[in-house]
Amino acid sequence: MKFTHAKTDFLEYLEIEQNRSQKTIANYDHYLTRLSDYAGDITVKDIDQELIRKWRLWLNRLGTNVNDELQKSTQNYHLIALRSFLKFCNKRNLDCMAPDKVELARTKRAQVTFLNEEELARMFACPDVATEAGLRDRAILELLFSSGLRVSELVGLNRDHINLTRREFMVRGKGQKDRPIFISPEAAEWVTKYLDSRKDTTKPLFIRYGGRKTVDTSGNFHRLTARSVQRLVAHYALAAGITKHVSPHTMRHSFATNLLMNGADLRSV
Repeated sequence: MKFTHAKTDFLEYLEIEQNRSQKTIANYDHYLTRLSDYAGDITVKDIDQELIRKWRLWLNRLGTNVNDELQKSTQNYHLIALRSFLKFCNKRNLDCMAPDKVELARTKRAQVTFLNEEELARMFACPDVATEAGLRDRAILELLFSSGLRVSELVGLNRDHINLTRREFMVRGKGQKDRPIFISPEAAEWVTKYLDSRKDTTKPLFIRYGGRKTVDTSGNFHRLTARSVQRLVAHYALAAGITKHVSPHTMRHSFATNLLMNGADLRSV
C-alpha cells in the first residue's frame, strides 16, 4: 500500500476510533508528511531502518538556526508519529517494519522550573487591577497557579464552565480525559471581580482587548489565545524582576510543587 494512502487511513483512525483532537491529528499529519517530503511516493513496505536513518539526517539538517537540543526533541516528535503509524499498519496486517524498531534520539531532560511564594506574590502584584485588562491578567495568574491548568485548557474555558461558589469545575485535558479542578478562594475572588467588571455577555471566560472588536460566527468576542497568555505571563515575570524563563507551564509546575511542599501525596500530584 502507498504510504500517502495508509497515512490518510491512519489519520481517519485517530479521529474516529481514537477520538484524538484535531490539533493532535494535524500534528501527526505534519510529521508524517515530512517523511513523504523526503522519500517521495513510497510504499509502507519501503519504510525500513536505513530509510529512517537517512530521514533523521535530513530532519537534523532542516533548521540550522535551532539549537541542537530542540532539534533532537523535534526529531522525536516525528519518530513518535511514525511509530504510531507503523503500529496502526501492523494492526491492519500491512507488510511493514515493527514499530518498536524505531528508536528515539537521546535528549537531555529539561530542568523543571517553578516559582516560590515570594516570586509569585511579586508577579501577582504587577497587573494594574484598576483596569479591566489588569483584572483579567490578575485572574489569569491566580487561576493558573491555583488550578494547575494547561494554557490550552485555560483559554478554552467559558463563563458557565467554572463554578465560583463551589470553586470547582471539570476540564477536558490531553487524551480527551476529564478531571476535576479545584481553585483557591483568592483565585475565585479575582475571577469574580474580573467578571463583574465585564460589560459584555459573551461566552469566553477570558477575552482579548486589543485588535478588532468583531464578533465571530458563534457570537463571541475573540477568545484570548494561548500565545497571548504566554506573552502576558512572561511580561509580568519580567516586571516582577524574575530572571528565569517563566511560562504558563512554569505556573503549572509551581502549582504541583506547592502541593508537594504542603504534604500532598506524590502519586496524587
